[in-house]
Amino acid sequence: MTTSCMIAPIKSCLRVYTVNQLITLTQDSSGVPAVRGMLMPDFFSFINSILWGSVMIYLLFGAGCWFTWRTGFVQFRYIRQFGKSLKNSLHPQSGGLTAFQALCTSLAARIGSGNLAGVALAITTGGPGAIFWMWVVAFLGMATSFAECSLAQLYKERDRNGQFRGGPAWYMARGLGMRWMGVLFAVFLLIAYGLIINGVQANSVSRALHFAFDFPPLISGVALAVLMLLAVLRGIQGVARLMQWFIPVVALIWILASVVICLMNIEQIPAILLTIIKCAFGWQEAAGGVAGYTLSQAITSGFQRGMFSNEAGMGSTPNAAAAAASWPPHPAAQGIVQMIGIFIDTLVVCSATAMLVLLAGHGTPFAPIEGIHLVQKAMTVLVGEWGASFVAIIVILFAFSSIVANYIYAENNLYFLHLDNPTAIWGLRIATCCTVILGTVMSFPLMWQLTDIIMACMAITNLTAILLLSPVVHTIASDYLRQRKLGVRPTFDPMRYPDIEQQLSPDAWDEVPRE
Repeated sequence: MTTSCMIAPIKSCLRVYTVNQLITLTQDSSGVPAVRGMLMPDFFSFINSILWGSVMIYLLFGAGCWFTWRTGFVQFRYIRQFGKSLKNSLHPQSGGLTAFQALCTSLAARIGSGNLAGVALAITTGGPGAIFWMWVVAFLGMATSFAECSLAQLYKERDRNGQFRGGPAWYMARGLGMRWMGVLFAVFLLIAYGLIINGVQANSVSRALHFAFDFPPLISGVALAVLMLLAVLRGIQGVARLMQWFIPVVALIWILASVVICLMNIEQIPAILLTIIKCAFGWQEAAGGVAGYTLSQAITSGFQRGMFSNEAGMGSTPNAAAAAASWPPHPAAQGIVQMIGIFIDTLVVCSATAMLVLLAGHGTPFAPIEGIHLVQKAMTVLVGEWGASFVAIIVILFAFSSIVANYIYAENNLYFLHLDNPTAIWGLRIATCCTVILGTVMSFPLMWQLTDIIMACMAITNLTAILLLSPVVHTIASDYLRQRKLGVRPTFDPMRYPDIEQQLSPDAWDEVPRE
């Protein structure tokens, strides 16, 4: 069987739909009425095409390449030390989370429906080649994540309870002296992570439950909102303690299941990998009924879904990174730990999902479906009827952890806006719960359109800031590398850098032991 013929059986589920074509479907397979095209203003699609058709792709690619060079190819240099970094991340420190807790909290936000429904959507709209560009985004995004997370750790400050707080809003205000920019970013993040993105997660849960168990979407939304509210009542410390065991267990279950299925179909893997590479550059044939995808479709879909999944450059992960009392006591140490999250999220979890979807299409046609239903159908083809239920359970666990972590990010930015009072916090909690419930009954394409737009707004603001602060990133990376070469434990001493020291919170690095 030729490589091009391999994807012929899944041509029906990998059709390229325009936004309007998707939305004009009168009813999706979950039984939830889809929103008619007329209800979605054309300017959503227009804005999205401008942002992701040119601006975001060049900005993400350029920032990734720039920080790869400015940090001395940090993602490749330290990939062998990921195990050691994870071991060091377990050290408890006063005033903040452990680096491992911060990593698991960030993974909780990253590993959500984007790793299942998002991957399926990438394949549907961009073809198998979109997976290759997701991998590219991951490797470049590791350097971008190092930059933003190191900056967040550097410019962190303590709240009234002694807990470290920080993120893009803080390094915009302290590092750039542009508080207005920090306020703008904080508002974007509150809209994205307090509202819209949680609706996407809830949407995937409701669709998966309806597909597997015929469960009413509205009830699933109410149940998810209640569970989320109970989890966030304990604050960032309580959420971090929950996620440090919850996320590794759930992710491991999904990865092991995928590995076992791939091993059962090992003879098909080389052909699938070849198809991914060929489709990534538009080399696949568009004959005999095989869906043909352009290079632009593959790149755009891969970048969009890759960014939604690993969040590198978007400015969300730094909110978790800043909360850690990093060990060794150096900002770059937390940046390296957070790079591990990109690796796990995209190169492991997303790749596992992609392999399942493409394996299921090898010789087994099925009807046009989208999002989480495509993953459920793939598992049903590969392992039997229980596959859909298994995916439903996994997506519930992934989405629940993601919604909880997303809320923590949003609440963190209330502190920056000086709105950390009971009224504002409970207002955010209620708004988040309402969005989770409404997300279960909204149109799938509309949810992703809104998500892509708010993601782009966040990313443009954050990438602008970290590019302006790239000299500081270079200083942090060089200082860490210098001490590593000397064979000493890296320790950040602000007094070595007077220009940076005057920008830091007075109590953020005062207690760091110096050798």
